[in-house]
Amino acid sequence: MRIQDKSLWSQKPIEKISVQEIAIKSGCNRSTFYQYFTDIYELLDSVENDLLNDIKKELANNELSMHTVQDTLCCLDKREHLLVLNALLGDYGSARFVKRLKKEITLDQLELNVPQNHSLTPYFIEFYLATALSLFRLWLQRQKDLSSEEFLKLVENLYSRGITPYFKE
Repeated sequence: MRIQDKSLWSQKPIEKISVQEIAIKSGCNRSTFYQYFTDIYELLDSVENDLLNDIKKELANNELSMHTVQDTLCCLDKREHLLVLNALLGDYGSARFVKRLKKEITLDQLELNVPQNHSLTPYFIEFYLATALSLFRLWLQRQKDLSSEEFLKLVENLYSRGITPYFKE
C-alpha cells in the first residue's frame, strides 16, 4: 500500500494524525491500513526507508562529481522526493529522519580533507551536513526560489569561501 497524499504530515505533527485521516486521504479504509502497518509510526518508518533507499541507490548508481553533500542534495531535489521531503524536513518533520540521513552520508563520501582520527572531525562533519540540510530545508520552504544550479553553487561557495564575499557585493 502506498500512501500517496503526504499533505497531512506538512500540516500537523505525526502524533496528531489519526489512522482514519490517513485512510480517508489515501482512499482506503482503516482495516486496509492495518493490513500493511501496525501504526502511523511504522508507516513513517516505511516512507523514510523508501526515501533513504532511493537516495542510496542513486548515489551508488550514478557517477557523481565527487560524492559530496551536494550530490546528495541533487538526489534529494527530485520531483518524486519533494513532497515527502517537505513533510519530513518541514515544521512538523522528523528529527530522527535528519539523523538517519546524516548517517547515510559517510566520511569518505564527503571528500573532506580532515584526518579521520582527529578529535574535531565529528564537529567538522556535523557542521558540513547540518549546514547543507538546513540550507536545503530553507530552500524548500522558500518554494525553491533559486534554480537547482544556483542553489548548489551557493552551497558550494558558502563552504569554500564563506559568507563574506556576499556582503561585499
